[in-house]
Amino acid sequence: MVKAVQQFMLGTVMNTEAQAADTMAKMKAAGYEGIELCGFMLHPSGLMVRLLTKAAGMPVGKGGKLNWPRLVKDSGLKVVSIHQDLGSVERDPAAVAKEALGFGTDRVVITGMYRFPYGEEAAVRELAARLNKAGAALKREGASLLYHNHNCEFLRMTTGVSAYGILLAETDPEYVSFEFDSYWCADAGASPLATMEALGKRMKLWHINDRGTRQTGPCMTPILKSDSMELGTGAMPLDDLCEKAKAVGVEAVILESHRNWVDKNPVKSFQVSAEYLNKQF
Repeated sequence: MVKAVQQFMLGTVMNTEAQAADTMAKMKAAGYEGIELCGFMLHPSGLMVRLLTKAAGMPVGKGGKLNWPRLVKDSGLKVVSIHQDLGSVERDPAAVAKEALGFGTDRVVITGMYRFPYGEEAAVRELAARLNKAGAALKREGASLLYHNHNCEFLRMTTGVSAYGILLAETDPEYVSFEFDSYWCADAGASPLATMEALGKRMKLWHINDRGTRQTGPCMTPILKSDSMELGTGAMPLDDLCEKAKAVGVEAVILESHRNWVDKNPVKSFQVSAEYLNKQF
């Protein structure tokens, strides 16, 4: 299983060619073999994308002007997949597939939908149909489609079903697989282990993160805010999840966190998390 880091986690430490090369060298030294790229971090991004990602705690940085094909090649890291938006795939699946294949991966991951009514069953069923169509289009171009969840897919609708349950049931395994994010699943109050079991071999990639609290002083109340944590330092049942990932044949485990890093440093954070990953895989 390939151990990788999501480019989103590294936006603030990949603003120049030299900084990006140094960060990727440190990834390799820590034991990571791969990186997961984001389509809108490989090219200059528009103002709206920058604002939305910053508001979500995921600043893209200034890496959109860098020569990523050269940086990846020089780093020796394997590209495990590329995150994309569904609209781009629908508009030009050939171009999306060509970019992914150019980086040596056939995995294109849809990273959820902005301004989308995940609580409306009809809309989610329509999304499943769109994913099937987009997956079929990518397959004709030699690439494959995966869907990445956040927490909104696990909220229950009035009918009792979740959006994730609909997407799993109504997407065609021939055209749609999944990149499961266990942190967001737990954040929504769902069971990551049960979801992994339901996904089975359709779970091709796994976004891993730990979840807990980092107390830095006296508590004003007995309730602490939960946030992302370095692997093995939080309360997620990561050992059990790792065993399940091995059992279903996950191709890559990908670290991603956006904030609450040890010493406020994403490099130190992925170095600490590598200690846990290197023991597991």
